[in-house]
Amino acid sequence: MDYNPYAVKPVTGQRPPARPAWTTFDDHLLYTVRVLHDLMQGRLSERRPVPSAARLAPGELSLAVGQASRSTWRSLGNGTYQHNSVVAFGAPAFVIGTMVGSALGNASRRNRAAADAQPRWVADGQGELTVTNRRAYFGQTQRFLDLNWSGLHAVDLVGPEVFQCSFQDVYGGGHCTVQLHSMWASLMFALAANVAFPAHPRLLSGGWLPPDFEARCAAVGADCPSVR
Repeated sequence: MDYNPYAVKPVTGQRPPARPAWTTFDDHLLYTVRVLHDLMQGRLSERRPVPSAARLAPGELSLAVGQASRSTWRSLGNGTYQHNSVVAFGAPAFVIGTMVGSALGNASRRNRAAADAQPRWVADGQGELTVTNRRAYFGQTQRFLDLNWSGLHAVDLVGPEVFQCSFQDVYGGGHCTVQLHSMWASLMFALAANVAFPAHPRLLSGGWLPPDFEARCAAVGADCPSVR
């Protein structure tokens, strides 16, 4: 019998590690694979629309609806702060104490203003997400996002449930970068990349899916068409 250097040696007294259980997130990934396969085969229009309260254009097909949260890359201030000038009268100790307190207060406000001027990810709340063949619509009471795939400057899947994109705010907000945290992040990335970023490295490499996803589908008897 030939020696197999890649054979796994049995461990006495221990069971082999259990295969990870199928999860709700896996259901979302499998649905995304099937939607993408239909898109690649020109059969996406044959799908039934998913019920959505979002306003759709003629020919637009709603594909997924769910809760999401938004984060925006921005600063909390512009670096300005209120400088307080104090004039104190009285005993020397009182005057010195007052001036020191004023200086410390100004320093604290200056440091806080400088920190607030640095951009960071800012959580902007939750809302309902609708994903269509043309865009992602994120609805909130005070703010909303209407992300048409063809209007995005950049897209990426920066986490299993984090879709990131950049665009020019048509309402005068300048260049914006936002993240939508949702189980539909992979669906948004796959659709946006296929429509507007067909040479995206993560799309071409298939890296938007876990490397063993097809094997896990086969293990549970789920039909997973090839999309990479």
